[in-house]
Amino acid sequence: MATADDIDALLPQTQCARCGYNGCRPYAEAIAAGAAEINQCPPGGLATIVALATLLHREAPALNPANGIEGPPLLAQIDADACIGCVKCLPPCPVDAIIGARKQMHTVIAELCTGCELCVAPCPVDCIVMVPRSAVAEAPPAPEPHSNRERFHAHNARITRRAQEHAAVLAASKQAANAKSAGQTTDVAR
Repeated sequence: MATADDIDALLPQTQCARCGYNGCRPYAEAIAAGAAEINQCPPGGLATIVALATLLHREAPALNPANGIEGPPLLAQIDADACIGCVKCLPPCPVDAIIGARKQMHTVIAELCTGCELCVAPCPVDCIVMVPRSAVAEAPPAPEPHSNRERFHAHNARITRRAQEHAAVLAASKQAANAKSAGQTTDVAR
């Protein structure tokens, strides 16, 4: 019987969430549990559906149009003149392929971009467009799935670490405020 690891190994690791799950691994787990169909990955398209069908000894259905359509590998591009440096595109990028600083122009690291499209919607000035990699002169090939997976895990680990650090700072501030308040109450009682 195929495991979630076996299924995940066949997915493109774009982490686009178009399958209806928050990344390729959750989708693989849902397939393994029988909670999702094998035809929900537009970036993987027919090749991934056939690979999954072969692994799972099933028929290969057509891509579910509710999840999108199969197309060429995409690459995000940022219009430098329109970018306002709002940083809203940075957090949704699942592989940290966008760099920039607040109030500075952002750019996409083409070698790392999975073409997931998650950076497009948060942009308040619509300066990010998705283009076929083949339409960009000297564009590098799409990153390999194993690299995408590693960068996605690193991205999530960084987000988790920052959240924990933020929670620790808040807890320390709260504790200091409570101690100060308790000290003032004791002084008033005297």
